[in-house]
Amino acid sequence: MEFHPHLPSIVQRDSTVLLEVLHPQFSEARAALAPFCQLVKSPAYIHTYRITPLSLWNAAASGLSADQVLETLKHYSKNGVPDSLAAEIRDTMSRYGLLEMKQQNDRLILVSSSPDLLAHLFPSLQQHVEECLSEDTYVISSLARGLVKQELLRLGYPVRDLAGYLEGEACPLDLRDVTNSGEPFQLREYQGAAVEAFYAGGTEYGGSGVLVLPCGAGKTIIGLGVLTRLKTAALILTPNTTSVRQWKRELLDKTTIDPAMVGEYTGEEKEVRPITIATYQILTYRRSGEGEWPHMRLFHERNWGLVIYDEVHLLPAPVFRVTAGIQAKRRLGLTATLVREDGCTEDVFSLIGPKLYDIPWKELEQQGWIAKACCREIRLPFDPLLRQKYATAAPRQKFRIAAENPRKLQVVRQLLKRHQGEQVLIIGQYMTQLKQVADELGVPLITGSVGENERQRLYEQFRAGTLTCLVVSKVANFAVDLPEANIAIQISGTFGSRQEEAQRLGRILRPKRNNNQACFYTLVTRDTREQELARHRQLFLVEQGYHYEVVEE
Repeated sequence: MEFHPHLPSIVQRDSTVLLEVLHPQFSEARAALAPFCQLVKSPAYIHTYRITPLSLWNAAASGLSADQVLETLKHYSKNGVPDSLAAEIRDTMSRYGLLEMKQQNDRLILVSSSPDLLAHLFPSLQQHVEECLSEDTYVISSLARGLVKQELLRLGYPVRDLAGYLEGEACPLDLRDVTNSGEPFQLREYQGAAVEAFYAGGTEYGGSGVLVLPCGAGKTIIGLGVLTRLKTAALILTPNTTSVRQWKRELLDKTTIDPAMVGEYTGEEKEVRPITIATYQILTYRRSGEGEWPHMRLFHERNWGLVIYDEVHLLPAPVFRVTAGIQAKRRLGLTATLVREDGCTEDVFSLIGPKLYDIPWKELEQQGWIAKACCREIRLPFDPLLRQKYATAAPRQKFRIAAENPRKLQVVRQLLKRHQGEQVLIIGQYMTQLKQVADELGVPLITGSVGENERQRLYEQFRAGTLTCLVVSKVANFAVDLPEANIAIQISGTFGSRQEEAQRLGRILRPKRNNNQACFYTLVTRDTREQELARHRQLFLVEQGYHYEVVEE
C-alpha cells in the first residue's frame, strides 16, 4: 500500500479515521468526512472519527454511493483505505435499498431485491406478515409500517419507504413577500434547499426525514416553507409553550394563513385547528404513572397531512411509540443537534426518516447568517473546605458540588463588568444556584415555575434592550427567540449533554446588527468531574469547528 505523508488523515481497519487538526486541509477534510463519519474524540492535535452503519445509511439515503465514500476517504488518507474496511463499507451501504416498502392494490408490501433475504428475516417479521405473495414480496400489516422499519434497522437492513403518504386535509397557505411589519421576506438560499430536500419534487422519495441546521439558522422558517409546499393540515410538536407561541407568531407574520385556522394545544389552550401547535409535555401528560396518555388522541383528531417534530432529538419515548403507528403521515424532524445521549438516534432514522439536509455551522457563520462565536472555558479552583467535601462525596454528588462552586459568582461579576451594556444570558441547571446568582446580581430569574405571561414580559424587555441580563434555567435551552443576546455564561449544566451545550450556544447565534460577534463562557471547577464532563459536552461543537479557549483563574 502506498503511503502519502502530505495528506491529513489515516484510515484504520477498525472503522476509525484519524485527522490532523493542524494540517492545512483539516477544515476541507472535516467537511468531506462529516456526511458519513461521527466525531468521537477531539483532543488538540488529532481528531478521531468513526464510520458506523447508521452514518453510512444516512449517507446512502442522501444519495451518496459507496464509491463516493471510498473515494473521499482515499482522497485525504495517507495510507489509502484498508481492503477489509472498504469491503465492509460496500456491504453496509448496499443493504440500504435491498428492502423497500410500497403500496400495491391498497396493501402495504415489503419487497426484496436480494434472493432469500425475506426468508432469512421472516422469523423476526412473522407477527406483522399478513401474506407471502412470493419469496421476495410480503404483505405487511399497514399498522406495523413503523414497527417493521424499526425491527429491520435493528437487524441491519434499513428499509427504503416508498409506500407514500396520505394527502391529508387541504390547508391553503403561501409565504408572504412582505411581513406584517412591512419588511421584505423570502427564504434564504439554504432554507429553500432544505425545503426542497424534504419535498423531493413531491415524489415518494420525499415526505419524511430530518433537516439539521444550526441554532439561529431559521428552522421555524424552513418549517413554514414545507407547510406552504404541501398545503396540508399539520400537527406541529414543540418543546414548550414559548416555542408554540413563536411558531404561531411566525405563521401569522410570514404566511397567508387565516388566523382562525391556527390552534394552540397546551396546558392553557386546547384548540384543534387545521394547523395545530402542541407541546411534547402536554402529549405525554397522564394522571398516574401507569395511566393512559389522554392527549395522544391529538394525533388522530384531524386528517393531518404532515407532522412536524421541532427539536426532534428531544422526542420522548411515548411519542416515538405513537409515531411508529402513523407512518402514512408525512413527518418532518427539525434539529440543530441530531444527538441523543440515550442512543435512540436509530429510532429517529427509522420512524421519522433519514437525515435529508445538513449544513455546517461554520459555513453559515462565514456567510453571515449566524453570529461568529468565541468559546471560552474558564477553570476555577475550589476553596480547601469544599475540596475536602468533594473528595469524600458520592460520584453523582461530586458533579453538583463542583457545579455549584461559589467562586463562579465572582467570575460572573467580572464578566458582566467586561461586557457592560451587552445582552447577557446566565444559564444554569440547579435552582438553588440560579436563585442565589439572580438575588446577588439583582437580575430577573426565569425557571419552569415562572408563568408563561411573566416569561414573555421579561423576554420582551430583553428584546427591547430595557433589560440587559437574564438568569435562566434549562427552560431557555430551546426555541427562545432573543436575537440580540450576544453573551452567554454557563454556570452549570446537565452532566455531559452535548445537545444541551449546542443549544445553549445557539441562544446567542442569531445574526447581530453590528459586528456579528458573540461570546460563550463555560465556568468549570478545575480537576473535578465537572471538568471531565465538560469535554464530552463540547464534543458536538468541536465537530462543527468551534475551538474552546481554556482560561485558568
